Amino acid sequence: MQNYLSQIFGTVPPPPGVTNYPTGPAGLSLFLNIILKTLIVAAGIYATLNLVLAGYVFMSAGGDPKKIETAWAKIWQTILGLTIAAGAFVLAAIFGWLIFRDVNALLQLKIFKP
Repeated sequence: MQNYLSQIFGTVPPPPGVTNYPTGPAGLSLFLNIILKTLIVAAGIYATLNLVLAGYVFMSAGGDPKKIETAWAKIWQTILGLTIAAGAFVLAAIFGWLIFRDVNALLQLKIFKP
C-alpha cells in the first residue's frame, strides 16, 4: 500500500524547520503546548480589546444609564474571565506541586510511553 501511494503522490519532503522538532509523543506534547500558549495569548489580546471597547462605550455614554450599565457589565465580565484564566494556571501549579512535587507537571504536558 505504501509503494502504491508513493507512486501516485510521489515523495513529499517536510517543510524547512519541521525536522527541528521531535516526532512521536514528544512532538505531540510540544504541539499541544504551543497551541495552549497561542490560545492564552489570543485570550489576552481579546480581553485587552474588549476592555478598550468597553472603556470607549463607558466614556461615550453621555450619562445614559443603559450604556453605562452595559459598559460596566462588559468590563466586569472581561476581568472575571482573565481572573479565571490566570487562576487556572495557579491551580494547575498548586495541584502539580501537591501531587508530583513539580509545579510544571500539569503545565508542561508529557506523554509517557509504556
